[in-house]
Amino acid sequence: MRAILKTMAGLATALALTGPAAAQTQAQTAAFATLDPLFAKFMDERHAPGLVYGVVVDGKLAYVRTFGVQDTATKAPVTADTVFRIASMSKNFTALAALKLRDEGKLRFDAPAETVIPELAKLKYPTTDSPRITVRDLLTHSAGFVTDDPWGDRQLAMPEADFSSFVAAGVPFSRAPGMAYEYSNFGYALAGRLVTNASGVNYADYVEASFLKPLGMASTGYDLKRAPAGRRAVGYRWQDGAWVEEPALGPGAFGAMGGLMTTANDYARYMAWELAAWPPRDGPEDGILRRSSIREIMRPQTFAIAQRRADPAGCDRTASYGMGTIPFSDCLLGFHFGHSGGLPGYGSNVIMLPTRGVGVFAFSNLTYAPVSGVVREAAVALVNSGAFPVRATPPSAGLQAMAAAVQRMYAAGDVLAARESLAMNVLLDRDAPRRNAQIAELKAKLGACNAAEPIQSDNAMSAMLSFPCERGMLRVRVILAPTTPASLQTVEFSS
Repeated sequence: MRAILKTMAGLATALALTGPAAAQTQAQTAAFATLDPLFAKFMDERHAPGLVYGVVVDGKLAYVRTFGVQDTATKAPVTADTVFRIASMSKNFTALAALKLRDEGKLRFDAPAETVIPELAKLKYPTTDSPRITVRDLLTHSAGFVTDDPWGDRQLAMPEADFSSFVAAGVPFSRAPGMAYEYSNFGYALAGRLVTNASGVNYADYVEASFLKPLGMASTGYDLKRAPAGRRAVGYRWQDGAWVEEPALGPGAFGAMGGLMTTANDYARYMAWELAAWPPRDGPEDGILRRSSIREIMRPQTFAIAQRRADPAGCDRTASYGMGTIPFSDCLLGFHFGHSGGLPGYGSNVIMLPTRGVGVFAFSNLTYAPVSGVVREAAVALVNSGAFPVRATPPSAGLQAMAAAVQRMYAAGDVLAARESLAMNVLLDRDAPRRNAQIAELKAKLGACNAAEPIQSDNAMSAMLSFPCERGMLRVRVILAPTTPASLQTVEFSS
């Protein structure tokens, strides 16, 4: 590992997309510094020719580092403008395109997919009671097609006419539609055809006009021939102790599932735009896609899967599938979403932490480079550093009013001091004398208390309030009732 760090030192560069480096906090800078050894170790162990990884924070590419070469023949180093295939991370763009068409009234997600792709009407379903495949089924890997990573990866160059003939000839099912999640590249090639037919232009052109151009992603696209000269990462396989160049694939009908090529600088623009959809808020939209529609990509649409911890110090997590992305939840990263990509010659991964405004991504020009593990390590390191906290949600007027009511109760030693703030269930659940006795015990222990500290909550209707007192801290759990004006359905005092 020391050897590769020394070797790559002359090739690695740290760049900022926008904003001076001085704007980064000292803690964030220190956290970024811990990531380089993780990726250097990956390069060493996996014999990757080249790699780039980056961290997007609050709307900018805050950190990017490059290793190795984009071409072993020319020895040209990887830069933040080197073009990599991102393979199945392309699916997110196909899903966003479908959502845009849905918003424009040109696509209905719960309609039979055959109403948009006529060739599907002749499919022979596995059982007489099988439901027809819907548009949503194709976007969420629920159509009943077999998992086809090794086969689908080699279909990128299939011409559109050949794809039409292939579909019309009929395809076998793994199971009835809607019964399970089963990852299907063929299904996402069909999703690309949905975009083509609903928009009236090829899916690649629609994605470019609707997303790539508005986001300023000038070096991103599906056609290898249009990749900027001298900046393409050549894909390699590590075989018999040497790098062997993989054949270039595409463009074609299967590009909707894995054909997109991009750079670190371009992809950071996309990540910053996508993460900007969180949190929900008032204010103007950007005209590309509604923020609420962007947030739909991470809504679990299929059956949840439990993933056992790989590290004894880690934790189990749940995974599902949204639309072109995989939502996860675990004890280390909380809720997050991402996607991997793998093709002959390439491997990639992205993790986004929307409640923190942070994303981590990596691209490599090694066949099926398993960068998902090291990207997750990097994300965990950033979270554990404490430099990227969950963004605070401004407290609602209702929570602020109830915090003041709770303070009156405690000061008076009587919950009836704010009787108008209690929902009808509170005194039925536990009467005033018993609640007041508990307050008296707490006052004897804690003494007088000041106003509540700034309210930290992830929603507008509940919080754990903290009141600094003479001899400790008063904690009060509050949940508002669904009433107007605001009222308390739960108020629980503790020290």
